[in-house]
Amino acid sequence: MEIEKKMAALELTLPAPPTPAAHYIPYVRVGNLLFVGGNTGRLNGQPHKYVGKVGGQVTLEQGYEMARHCALNHLAIIKSALGDLDRVERFVKLIGYVNAAPGFTRMPQVVNGASDVFIELWGERGEHARAAVGVASLANDAPVETEVIVQIKE
Repeated sequence: MEIEKKMAALELTLPAPPTPAAHYIPYVRVGNLLFVGGNTGRLNGQPHKYVGKVGGQVTLEQGYEMARHCALNHLAIIKSALGDLDRVERFVKLIGYVNAAPGFTRMPQVVNGASDVFIELWGERGEHARAAVGVASLANDAPVETEVIVQIKE
């Protein structure tokens, strides 16, 4: 429960785990790795707080906030999979997709929203390999989608 204590201290609230929007499952465990599928930052089943392209209808700061929402959803899925966030040994990889307006190239700064959550909570163990990719569109005109791979404590 140490991670959840840190969350409370940082005023971060764990949402309900998002339900899949299509034909897939939220995570797959292979050995001591948990692969968590993509989510677009909808919290507790509510519509996206922001919609559209980052660098267009959505500011970089709003995109960063949506990436933080994605991270919180990942944590909710991880908790549902493992029963306890303290079972995460480390974050291995984060892939972020940014619905980018033409000419927008600051994808890494947007995806930092998710990275920062993991590092704030796990410190060095929250650091991870990463890709931040600009895309032409995302489902429901979401500004950001992320997916993660975590190593589980045995």
